[in-house]
Amino acid sequence: MTLVAGVDTSTQSCTVVIRDAETGELVRHGRAPHPDGTEVDPAAWEAALGEAVTAAGGLDDVEAIAVGGQQHGMVCLDASGAVVRPALLWNDTRSAQAAADLVAERGAQEWADAMGSMPVASFTVSKLRWLARNEKENAAATAAVCLPHDWLTWRLRSGLGSAPGALDDLITDRSDASGTGYWSGVTNAYRHDLLELGFGRSDVTLPRVLGPAEQAGTAATGQMLGPGAGDNAAAALGLGAVPGDVVVSIGTSGVACAVSEVPTADPTGTIAGFASATGEHLPLVCTLNAARVLDSTAALLGVDHDRLAELALNAPAGAGGLTLVPYLEGERTPNRPDATGALHGLTLGTVHREYLARAAVEGLLCGLADAVDALEEAGVPVRRVFLIGGGARSEAVQVIAPAVLGRPVVVPAPGEYVADGAARQAAWVLRGELPQWKPAGTVLREADPTPAVRARYAEVRDLTATRV
Repeated sequence: MTLVAGVDTSTQSCTVVIRDAETGELVRHGRAPHPDGTEVDPAAWEAALGEAVTAAGGLDDVEAIAVGGQQHGMVCLDASGAVVRPALLWNDTRSAQAAADLVAERGAQEWADAMGSMPVASFTVSKLRWLARNEKENAAATAAVCLPHDWLTWRLRSGLGSAPGALDDLITDRSDASGTGYWSGVTNAYRHDLLELGFGRSDVTLPRVLGPAEQAGTAATGQMLGPGAGDNAAAALGLGAVPGDVVVSIGTSGVACAVSEVPTADPTGTIAGFASATGEHLPLVCTLNAARVLDSTAALLGVDHDRLAELALNAPAGAGGLTLVPYLEGERTPNRPDATGALHGLTLGTVHREYLARAAVEGLLCGLADAVDALEEAGVPVRRVFLIGGGARSEAVQVIAPAVLGRPVVVPAPGEYVADGAARQAAWVLRGELPQWKPAGTVLREADPTPAVRARYAEVRDLTATRV
C-alpha cells in the first residue's frame, strides 16, 4: 500500500489524513487546535501541524504530502525568513477601508477585468495596504509575502522546527494565489502593478505559482510535496467535483463555488473569480450567515439540532408565509454589512415553534440559492449540487435543500474534505495521474421545487433596513 498525507490548516485547527494513494481509503488521521483570534503567529500553525502528524501516527511510511488551508491570510517575512508580525487571517476586518479605497482608486470594472474579483477585507492586497498605512516599520521590513498554506509547505521543505529556508523556495498554487488580489487565474501571472498599488512597492518576493500536479520539492523528512490549495478548491478536489458541479458548504459562512471552464469577471463583487485546484476556475459566492442561523434558532427555541430539524419538517413548505431574512451578522452577499435579520409574516397562525424552525431553514437556504443563481447568471453551468459542512448534517436542511435550490442535491457523508483534497493532490503528484477516489456514503436528495418559497423570500429580502 502506498500512502499519502493531506493537511487542512484551517482557521480553527490542523487536520492530517493519511490515505491509500490508489483507493483513497482512510488509514489514520490526527488533529490539533489552532489559537483563537484574527491574527496568529504562524509558529502556532507549525506546532499544530507537528501535533497533528504525531496524532496521525507520523509520516515515516508516507510518500507524498500536500497542504490545503484557509485562504487570503497575510504572512510577512523579513530577508532572513523570520516572521515580521503575526499573520492577519481572512476574517480580520481591519482592512475593510483599505479594500474600499483600492476599489475606488482603480474602479470596480478594472479590478474585475484584472482579477475576476474585487478586493474585500479578506484579500491579501487589502491587508498589505493596511500594513503599509498603519505599521510602516513592519512594512519596510517585509521582504516576502505568502499565504498560510504556502508558509507551511515552505516549513516542511526546510523541516519543522528548523531554521527558515530561502525565500526563493516559497511556492503556492493557482487557487490560493487567485485570492491575493494580485494574481490572475486567467493570465496565470502576477500583477505587480496591483501589488504596488496595495503595498506601495513591488520588490518583495512572492511564491512561485505551480500547476495543479507540479511537484513543490521534497520535505526534509523525504516526502514528495504537492503545491497545496486554498480550502474551497481543496474541498472541491476532495469531493471529485467537475465542471457543472456546485459545492454548497454550510459552515460558519455559507459558500457556493463551482468548478468551471469559464472564468468570471463580476464588477458587483458578488462573485469572486478564483481558480480551481484542477486547472479550471472556481467562481465563488460567500454569505456570512449559514450554520449559526441554525445554532441561534435552536438556542432561541431551547432545542438541540435534531429537534430543530424535526420541528422544521413538521411545518408546511413556506411556513405559512413566515419568512426569516437571516442577516444576523450583517451580510456579505448581498453586500449589507450593517443589515440586521428580520422576521416577516407573523400571524396567529404562524406563531408556532414549527413555523419558526421551518422559516430559519428556508431563509438560510434561500440565501444560498441566491448565490447559486448568481453563478448561473454569470454563465457558469450548474448541473449538480454537493451539500457539505456542519449545517448540512441537519435532516431538515437535507430534505428542504433540493426543494429550495430547485435541483437534486448530493450529500456526502461528513468528512474532512479539505484534507482529503490535499491528500488526493499528493497522490496525483506522486503517481502522475489524478486518482479517481469517490466520497463514501453519498446520499441523493430530491424534492419537487418550491418556487413560491423563493418568491416570498425575494419579496421581503429587500425590505430589510440597513443602517447607513
